[in-house]
Amino acid sequence: MVKIILMLIAVIYALNALLMWFAPQYWYDTTPGVSMMGPFNLHFIRDVALTYLMASGAFIWAVRRDIRIVGLVGAAWPCMHALFHIQIWIARGLPLDDITATNLVAIQLPAWGALYLVTKLKQSPTL
Repeated sequence: MVKIILMLIAVIYALNALLMWFAPQYWYDTTPGVSMMGPFNLHFIRDVALTYLMASGAFIWAVRRDIRIVGLVGAAWPCMHALFHIQIWIARGLPLDDITATNLVAIQLPAWGALYLVTKLKQSPTL
């Protein structure tokens, strides 16, 4: 079950990355709270898309090879991103709104869930 859920997170991250890369304006316009962070910036959105794609690839590699350390590397950025969004939520006054719900479902749960799940993988000596 650990590997299935981790692969699901990897697929979600990859799909998000593809959406951000190929439809960045749509992603910017429809993701709650994103436009509050500043004007549309194609370069920034595509940088983040590549980071999501890297995390996705690391999770897939970790699951296929059962290598915990690769999964931990893949979880590093999503967890840092999640911490940043907690700081944003605090700065916004801790509201319970659609932005908070999106943050919880799309950022916090996958990031921290993936971190937990990769700790359940074996520590294989070969990459």
